[in-house]
Order: sequence, then structure tokens, then C-alpha cells
Amino acid sequence: MQNDIALFSELCDELLKAELNEPVAKPIPTSELYNELNLSLDTNGIVDEDLKITLKQIVRSTPKTASKSFFNQLFGGRIGKATLGDLLSVMFNNSMYTYKVAGPQVGIEKQVLKNICALAGYSSNCDGTFAPGGSMSNMMALIMARDAKSESIRANGLSSKMTLYTSAVSHYSISKNAALTGIGRNQVRHVNTNNKGEMLAGHLDELIQEDISNGYQPFFVNATAGTTVLGAFDDIGSISNVCKKHDLWLHVDGAYCGGVIFSKTYRHLIKGLELSDSFSINAHKMLGTPLSCSIIVTQHKAQLYHSFSNEADYLYQTHGDDFNLGKTSLQCGRRNDALKIWTLWKSIGTIGLEQIVDKQFKMAQIARDYINQNDNYTLYSFDDSISICFNYKDIPASELCTALYENSELMVGFGKFNNQEFVRMVTINSLLEEKDILAFFATLEGHVVEKMLNMNAS
Repeated sequence: MQNDIALFSELCDELLKAELNEPVAKPIPTSELYNELNLSLDTNGIVDEDLKITLKQIVRSTPKTASKSFFNQLFGGRIGKATLGDLLSVMFNNSMYTYKVAGPQVGIEKQVLKNICALAGYSSNCDGTFAPGGSMSNMMALIMARDAKSESIRANGLSSKMTLYTSAVSHYSISKNAALTGIGRNQVRHVNTNNKGEMLAGHLDELIQEDISNGYQPFFVNATAGTTVLGAFDDIGSISNVCKKHDLWLHVDGAYCGGVIFSKTYRHLIKGLELSDSFSINAHKMLGTPLSCSIIVTQHKAQLYHSFSNEADYLYQTHGDDFNLGKTSLQCGRRNDALKIWTLWKSIGTIGLEQIVDKQFKMAQIARDYINQNDNYTLYSFDDSISICFNYKDIPASELCTALYENSELMVGFGKFNNQEFVRMVTINSLLEEKDILAFFATLEGHVVEKMLNMNAS
């Protein structure tokens, strides 16, 4: 084991060096992947030295999500203390379903959940759990809402057509989860948004009333704190009023930007969160922990148990339900995802997490300022978002982003809203500085200049 740890340390050095010298890995075409890298699994193993060579090749070829040239997804960067916690959880290898096998790790998870509940404005007797990802957090909320509307569903299954509501620009997991839970994709109602991508409560009310008149059973509304493309925040207060009027469960999907609960400056973006029935947040996004670290909390502790508990004498043999976390989990065997956020939180405090969140907005504003000061750019996004959506010189966004990726210059994606396609850079990497934002634009512009020179030369 000591030799493997030493090899791991050597590979980490290789990765850190590559992130500095080759921040965007040269992509290997899928047609050439198995020729470029020895990924085969054979009857006989290989000696350590050959394994090291292969692993180093894989290190150099894998996308560098912690580099300062990665703006592609809603995660990025690497924070040391969070990574330390994740590495320790691998070494411990506890499963988080019982206190007997997880010990103090259960206390660590419960402490994180308790603090998240408090920041969400929930009471001290609320609860939650860690899920395998933001999509599964949303599924858990949907299941609790379904079961709260009809207690017999767990035993008897669906007996009526139930309907749920989410904005037209919300995460795709809502429709996917409707299919997986027996609700059905056709029973998902997509609510109109304004020009910033924020759900219109008036249209939500209209859709609910129409479904009730047609004999459907509305039960669940999903609001979003940070839409996937534009990073918009739904108005929780106005949506809550509609939910209370019709007795519907209100879930706030904060997978992307729920981290604003830590910020005094930006907490207003989720004003009314305490009115929701459940709330999810991905610490591997705004809070910078390694993947995955997805949390869901709810005001209805009893419902959490009702929807997810199941007796198992072979498993739950000691201690009470409060410390046997399998009673409130989607899974049985479950890795310890709490330790990495606890280690980070413990080391830098709530104030430190606030600084991490605030810095992302600061970097986003630097990017918007640069765009607004340069006539060759068109900005499509807005203040109070860490998604910066723009076009440059009317070059198709998909074409520009793909070329930057294939040339190993930048990793940045593109999105679409109201039939307008644009580049979408995200400043979620808390290690970014102003020079990195300016370097992003310099690289993009330099790529276009070089391309034009090559076209003229040919």
C-alpha cells in the first residue's frame, strides 16, 4: 500500500505539472482512443513500471478540469482541504448506512446537514441526506412530494394522473425523473419564463388550474436557483404563493447556484427559500468540492423517512434511526461524500465559503465588463449570474467552442436561449483571478486572428 501511495503522489505531481504546462489536454478522437492508449484488460496483468507509464499517459490525456483554462461545465478548480477530505473518505471506505460501520462519519454528515438546514432558513428539527448527484436530489424531492400527496402510492402504486411543474429552461432531470418514478414525461408541465429565464408564476397558476379542471392531480413544483444556461434565479416567493394556493410541494433546485446561501451579498437571489418544502445544493459546484457532493434537505423530516426507509434486520442492528442514515437515503451502500465538504468548511469556516462564492460573482463581473467594453462582443446574460453568455464577431458559438477545444486552447461550452446560440463561460472555479479571465478573452481573440491569417494565406 505504501508503494501505491507513493505512486499516487508521483502521478499527482505529473497532473499538477500538466495543468500548468498543458492546461487543455490534446483531445484524442474517439476513433483513435484505443490505439493511442493501452486501455485493454488482459488475462495477465502488467508490471508496476509499465502500469506507471500507462497511467502517466492517461493523466496527460484526461481533460484538466482544475486548470484555469477550463470554463466548460458547472464545476471546476481544486481546493486542497476539500480534496484532502475526499482522499480520506477513500482510505476509510466506510458505507454511510449505519452508525456501526461509519461511526463519527455519521456525525460529520449530520452536522453538515444541520448547518445547511439553518442557512436555508429551515427549523432545527428538519433533516436531509446526501444523494448521488443533483439529478437524484431532484428525484428524492419529487418522490417525497408524490408520497405526501398520496400516502398509499408506496404500497399500491399510482392510481391517478399526477402532474408536476417546472420552468421551460430548468434542468433536464425533472422530465427524466418523472419517467423514472412512474409519473410520466407527458405529465410534466413546462412553465413559461421571462427574458432572463425566470419562471412566470402567473403562467404556473394557469397551468395548475387547467390541469385541475381536466381531472389531473397536481402535486409538485420545481423552482430553480441558477438555471443551467443563463444562471437565472426563479422568484421563490411568488411561486410559493401559487403552491400554497393549490397545496403543492415546492422544491428549489439549487444544484448550480444554491451556494448563495453562504453569501450575505447574494443571498437575496434566493429570497423566500424558507418557504420551500425541500432544497438541494451541489457542493461540487459553487463550493468547489470534488465530485460528487450533492445535498438535499427538507422541512418534512417524517416524509423523508416515510418515502425512503425500509426495514432490514440484517443491516440495522444497533443504534437509533437518527444515526442509521440508510433510513433516509436513496441508496443502501453509499460512499462518504460529507467528509470533503466538512473538511473544507471546518478549515475555512462559513466566512471562507462566503468568500469562495462571492469571488465567483466578482470574476463574472470582470468578464461582463470586458465584453461590454469591446464592440466585437454581444452579451446575452445579465448581472448576478456566474454564467457569462456572449458571441464574438458573429462567429457561430458552436464552431468557435469546438475549434478552441480541438486546438487545445480553451475548454468552454455553448448554450441556447430563445433560439439564440452563444458561448457560455462559467466562473465557478474559485481559484480564478482577473488575469485568468483576461487571458481567456486574449486566447479566444488570438485564435480568431490566427484563423483569419491562415485563411488569407491559403
